[in-house]
Amino acid sequence: MLPKVAVVGYPNVGKSTLLNRLTGRRDAVVHSEAGVTRDRKELQVDWIGRSFTLIDTGGVDTADRRQMARQIRAQVEAALKEAALVLLVVDGLTGIGPGDEDLAQIVRRSKRPAILVANKIDDFNRVDLIHEFHALGMGEPLPLSALHGTGSGDLLDMIVDRLEEMGEITEAESREEIRVAFIGKPNAGKSSMLNRMLGEERVIVSAEPGTTRDSIDTVVEAGDSLIRFVDTAGLRRPGKLSDDVEYYSRVRAFAALEKAQIALILVDCTVGLTDYDLTIIDEAMKRNCAAALLLNKWDLQKLDLEDLKWKLGRKTTLKPPFLATSALTGRGVKDILPLIRHLHELYTTHISTRELNKFLTEIKTEHSPPIVRGRQLKMYYVSQPAAAPPRIVVQVNNKGLVTRPYATYLENMMRERFGYFGCPLVIEFRGKKG
Repeated sequence: MLPKVAVVGYPNVGKSTLLNRLTGRRDAVVHSEAGVTRDRKELQVDWIGRSFTLIDTGGVDTADRRQMARQIRAQVEAALKEAALVLLVVDGLTGIGPGDEDLAQIVRRSKRPAILVANKIDDFNRVDLIHEFHALGMGEPLPLSALHGTGSGDLLDMIVDRLEEMGEITEAESREEIRVAFIGKPNAGKSSMLNRMLGEERVIVSAEPGTTRDSIDTVVEAGDSLIRFVDTAGLRRPGKLSDDVEYYSRVRAFAALEKAQIALILVDCTVGLTDYDLTIIDEAMKRNCAAALLLNKWDLQKLDLEDLKWKLGRKTTLKPPFLATSALTGRGVKDILPLIRHLHELYTTHISTRELNKFLTEIKTEHSPPIVRGRQLKMYYVSQPAAAPPRIVVQVNNKGLVTRPYATYLENMMRERFGYFGCPLVIEFRGKKG
């Protein structure tokens, strides 16, 4: 596991902007509104042949007594416990505030080595402003502009040097990583389920819908492999987005799906399976994700499983498996990891050419290929050239003779024969002329 560097500071000092600058990606939501970042978010940074993990955290205001502020502070303290090094970020233009002094004390109590970063020094003719921050007792402040990138290379050099001095950076062992996204509508229980699985308050949970604003990565060891869990913001229909923060949260959620191999779609049993849940299943399939439904809050309301199975069979192409769960009581949680492994095995397994062609012969016997404009479709040969997701190539006499109903029939029979329920199938028909 890579060494971790926690980024902490008062609200709106530019922590997420700094994280995006250091990673070279726009992975953290940045907004002028204070308090957009709430959970701790981990992202890998690669610099001069060295790698480490940055932990973005919510802004800490110790004077704020609201429940959300207390939960954000708990997340920051958890990040400090995990971190090998801390970046304390301050607003270089406004000078020392009471919040900066409180945070400096929190960092000192953590007994973690720290680098003091004076952000928002966009004009280096005003670099003298940073001298005030010596009073925090955190060492020499480093002037920097996360917005323009000035000084970011110096900070990265300093981080790598400090980690090497502490013996934290070592050659990482390469291991398989399974990428799993928790996705669903607001308040379906995604964060609660992830916390229950991990056995810790990894992400903030609240009865208020929309508590999670960004996609939050958590990497855990599971036997010989690593599993990267991504908790995403709740998905609303595009017409129901209340502000641009929700818009960017939605964009991040779909970006997490693009990177994931498996999507665990949380369904609120007290609401039931809705049309938008079916839309989310389709969105996962479009992004080549294997998928399963976690029927959460089963302790509060039990769904008609036969009706659910009928809906999934009739209204989805993916036909995902489902699991009755409760993040509150722990019901079904122990079965989620085996379900992930099963979907990953389907997602990555090759079927032998011999077995596929035996299947094709049986299919042609049971249901003759269609006749279009007096010509019959002929299927000669089938193979699987790739996995993750499974890609099936069928050699035919003419692609124009393949009808949608017959292609759907072939896909459904392939799911039945090889158990591809919840796994995307890419089926390509190739004619003799390419």
